[in-house]
Amino acid sequence: MAEAPGLLEGYQRLHQLFLDSSFNDEEVTVVWQTINVEHACHYCVPAHTGIAKSMQVDDAITDALRDETPLPTARLEALRDFTLAVVRGRGHVDDTAVQEFLDMGFTKRQVLEVVLACAQKVMSNYTNHIADTPIDKPFQKFAWHKVN
Repeated sequence: MAEAPGLLEGYQRLHQLFLDSSFNDEEVTVVWQTINVEHACHYCVPAHTGIAKSMQVDDAITDALRDETPLPTARLEALRDFTLAVVRGRGHVDDTAVQEFLDMGFTKRQVLEVVLACAQKVMSNYTNHIADTPIDKPFQKFAWHKVN
């Protein structure tokens, strides 16, 4: 990203904005890792595993995201499902999916904060794919490969 200062600055700003969103640490982790896993980002999945540990997110959540297995709560599963709908539909999400998300106690603001996270993760995931970014030493123990 240093090759394109605007990309780096945009990524850093979006990163902070998403950290400052209305999601709690578990929910931030669910959104980030859902996108990272869907994009099969060899760098971001291990990095966000380490970040989740530093945020004291339960390993059961992180493992379920990495392994694409059920999350511990229906609310977190609904967040993953909605995030996947946004990513896979490239923003084309039907009214039913939005309403199901809202019915789980999420807000209209959070609908759009998922979009914010998608913008941020596209920047990093795509850059890491193109650059074949090596995994930093602290995150190497969390190396990951997409199952499907």
